[in-house]
Amino acid sequence: MRIAVAGGTGVVGRHTVEAARAAGHDVVVLARSAGADVITGLGLSDALQDVDAIIDATNTTTLSAAKATEFFETATRNLLAAEAAAGVRHHVALSIVGIDGIDSSYYAGKLAQERAVVAGTVPFTIARAAQFHEFAGQLLAGMSGPVALMPKLLMRPVAAREVGEHLVRVASGAPAERARDLVGPQDEVLSDLARRQLAFDGARRLVLGVRLPGAYGKGLASGSLRGGADALQGEITFDQWLGSEDHLRS
Repeated sequence: MRIAVAGGTGVVGRHTVEAARAAGHDVVVLARSAGADVITGLGLSDALQDVDAIIDATNTTTLSAAKATEFFETATRNLLAAEAAAGVRHHVALSIVGIDGIDSSYYAGKLAQERAVVAGTVPFTIARAAQFHEFAGQLLAGMSGPVALMPKLLMRPVAAREVGEHLVRVASGAPAERARDLVGPQDEVLSDLARRQLAFDGARRLVLGVRLPGAYGKGLASGSLRGGADALQGEITFDQWLGSEDHLRS
């Protein structure tokens, strides 16, 4: 099977590429560095020739609802147009568990992405996953100084490696519109993860958990992002991930 991975050099994308190759699939990486740009559309048509399924693991870093929506709608529109022209039979979109009631900030963009996929003509599956183990480190890396402020977030983080493997399994099957959600094995609090990562890395910073205002902050603190009882559950805990090569690569 020939699978294209959009965002194939990113946190989840690179694990998706590895998982697809390990499963014996022929893999096409869609990334600007590989000559395919989901925002401009350049290079997509050529890259998608003879592709059976595409996994969209693209991402943008913003808390602006407008910017996130523009990015995900543009990327999805360009991907779907190129897929329809090339005869791609399955579009798999990575999204986030529990965001239905949080149509604001970054999550507004992900919900817009889902709506664009549903409105398209390419058969699809939306695969939602919980936040990744890498999330705490990404936030820490974006802050300077001795104090790190973490939003109050009740979560059930999952390893990006397991998300990539899950996406390949979904893409290998028939379009199903929605796959079962994927979450991690343990309930966690984001500020606790940040403290444990700093301790493991030998860094000394004070971590403070803060409740963000508005619907976004309320949603993060609500526990909805932990997913439901029917979700698939990953096996790698956050502490196991800390001691793995994946942490060193993140």
